Amino acid sequence: MTSPTAPGTPTAPPSGNQSSVAMIARQAIVNAQQVVVGYELFNRSRSGAAHTAATDVILVFTALSHAGTEELVGKKLIFVNCTHESLSGGHLELVEPDKVVLEIPPLGHTAAEEVATRLPILTELRDRGFHLAFNHTVLQSAYAPWLPLADYIKLDLSVLAPDQLAVLISYAGRHSQAELIAEKVETAQQYDMVSSQGVQMFQGYWFARPALVEAKLLTPSQASIIELINQVRKQASTDDIEETLKKDAGLAFNLMRLINSAGFGLSREITSFRQAVMLMGLKKLFRWAALLLTASRTGGTPSSVGQTAVVRGRLMELLALETLPPEEADQAFVVGIFSLLDVMLSMPMESALGLLNVPEPVAAALLRREGFLGDLLTLAEACESSDDVVFDRTAGLLHLTSQQINFAHLQALAWADQLTD
Repeated sequence: MTSPTAPGTPTAPPSGNQSSVAMIARQAIVNAQQVVVGYELFNRSRSGAAHTAATDVILVFTALSHAGTEELVGKKLIFVNCTHESLSGGHLELVEPDKVVLEIPPLGHTAAEEVATRLPILTELRDRGFHLAFNHTVLQSAYAPWLPLADYIKLDLSVLAPDQLAVLISYAGRHSQAELIAEKVETAQQYDMVSSQGVQMFQGYWFARPALVEAKLLTPSQASIIELINQVRKQASTDDIEETLKKDAGLAFNLMRLINSAGFGLSREITSFRQAVMLMGLKKLFRWAALLLTASRTGGTPSSVGQTAVVRGRLMELLALETLPPEEADQAFVVGIFSLLDVMLSMPMESALGLLNVPEPVAAALLRREGFLGDLLTLAEACESSDDVVFDRTAGLLHLTSQQINFAHLQALAWADQLTD
């Protein structure tokens, strides 16, 4: 897969762009053989030290959309810090649970009253397949009901003295099945100390510092997201939902990016919006749209670039329908709507396509203008630029008349305009 991200300082996208950059830091968690088993993720896009339910949602969404890319998490476990408020959020329904470790914070001075209250939520998450991690406070008597749920217990070497560590490691070994992770390991002496006492997992500067990653996303217009949410709540037909997805390049990109990510857990590649809608189902589609709304910009309609991509996709689909069955014409739409991804994401087209794992005919059309789909894309571009020479040549290759093309172009413009009526 081509690299979708690049470490370093983000640059501002061009004006009119729907691209957004989420800054995520990841720090490796290694086993006794110093093989990476997972990454703890930190949201570096937000200001200030505190994280909230909203920042948790955005971090999980970004990580999920990039799961499967070696630059972020590959196929390793994702360790995500949570707030108790975010644990009941619908965003977790989009995640393949066995790939995610939820780091559960302690409750502070309210522990005695709140432990029992929070227990059902934690139990339900673990029953769904999520792994749960706690810090050393879960070994205190107040947290006894939580201890059987612990898959991991993290021991912070920056706050625990050696004699405390020895007691906690011994107690955890006798009273829980959790794997212990020594975190903030900064010296060889610290590593030797905890490993000699049986700790098998480690995190800290001695092994790896957090590495910064830019995660590229497209931000749909809020109007499009709200329309999608309303359709799902009304249980609209697959046809109607597919229409809405096709009218916003940001929606289209994010859905295909998500459903083909390793984090979604499908065993086969999805190449059409209809397939994506049917496989995702209304409940997950609603959760996904609500999550997008949380992370979206305030206000705004589709950018001019996104609008051009929508018109281009619809034009190519209509022209493809002159000679192809509907399921094959859908690939023409995919080529059109994704033909400006390089502009929207501010990256080379090859890198942008690496985010989507598109079929070879789609990639050939987008990268090299090859094949039937490549000729359609060339024709669509000629329509936009009023290049009569290219228009006539490609129309001849595709056996399409000027009347067919011009009528389809008018239909595509009218169809795209319906979104902002």
